[in-house]
Amino acid sequence: MKNTLKELSEKAGIPFELLEPRGHDSAKIPLSLLDSQSKKERGKLILVTAMSPTPAGEGKTTTAIGLNDGLRLIGENSMACLRQPSLGPVFGQKGGATGGGKSQLTPGEDINLGFNGDFSAIESANNLLAALIDNHIHQGNTLQIDPNTITWRRVLDMNDRALRSIVSGLGKSNGGARETGFDITAASEIMAILCLAESFTDLKARMDKIVIGYTFSGKPVTASDLNATGAMTALLRHAIKPNLVQSLEGNPVLVHGGPFANIAHGCSSVIATKMALTLSDYVVTECGFGADLGAEKFLHIKVPTSRTLARCCSLRSYCTCSEISRRSEST
Repeated sequence: MKNTLKELSEKAGIPFELLEPRGHDSAKIPLSLLDSQSKKERGKLILVTAMSPTPAGEGKTTTAIGLNDGLRLIGENSMACLRQPSLGPVFGQKGGATGGGKSQLTPGEDINLGFNGDFSAIESANNLLAALIDNHIHQGNTLQIDPNTITWRRVLDMNDRALRSIVSGLGKSNGGARETGFDITAASEIMAILCLAESFTDLKARMDKIVIGYTFSGKPVTASDLNATGAMTALLRHAIKPNLVQSLEGNPVLVHGGPFANIAHGCSSVIATKMALTLSDYVVTECGFGADLGAEKFLHIKVPTSRTLARCCSLRSYCTCSEISRRSEST
């Protein structure tokens, strides 16, 4: 039941001419769609969570895809909104994060393996800031950054145990040796910021406030102090746009962002969720780990970040599966 991008855009309610195709199977959605849909009534948000997370995963993504397919099958206008997989779990025990059985996303291989360069852009923006910190210290350290207080680490979207704790800056003219290390890209603060930003302007404003360490006198030093955020934002100009793909049943799904729930808030982006809410009556999304971690962060971090999401998640807007069932039977 695979659709062409034009057929998929029609199903999703997105003008085809707005899409920025990435090959034949996926496309970027520009943020201008949010402005054109700003006066539309918002849909209802359905969160898929779990009680007992397991090392191999408990099937929230599979359930979310299947629920979205089921809603579409009974005639409801729904859309799924999911996270992008990290290469760590893909090459680890989980082996991928695009669903299972007949409840899968397509193109699965592309989504699992560095989908549309989003993680690469986040990695580059994060490591650019790390490089600017070390270079600033090497060039005279006019901000008086105390190297022992630097908290900003480099990132890599791969399991590499040897890089978790390292000493950088060895050798002559390399800025001075200090202990640091690499995190996985999904654990980057840039990833969390990208997924909480509501616009390109908001993204830059949030990155301006990143604290990378402290001066010798104890004053916090930000990315804005290093004049880093302009270049970092430029690297993220495409990564901030949600990705449109489809399930095996040919139903539209937005895939965007992938912060870990044990490190950050573990949800897909606010921007993608807002887009989906203007395009459909029901939006099916999921969050990392169990209800006591991912769902808590969804309700206490992601939702309050956006007025749109807060309105859609108010108590009077809650919709149960039984209500959906009654509506489908009446139609």
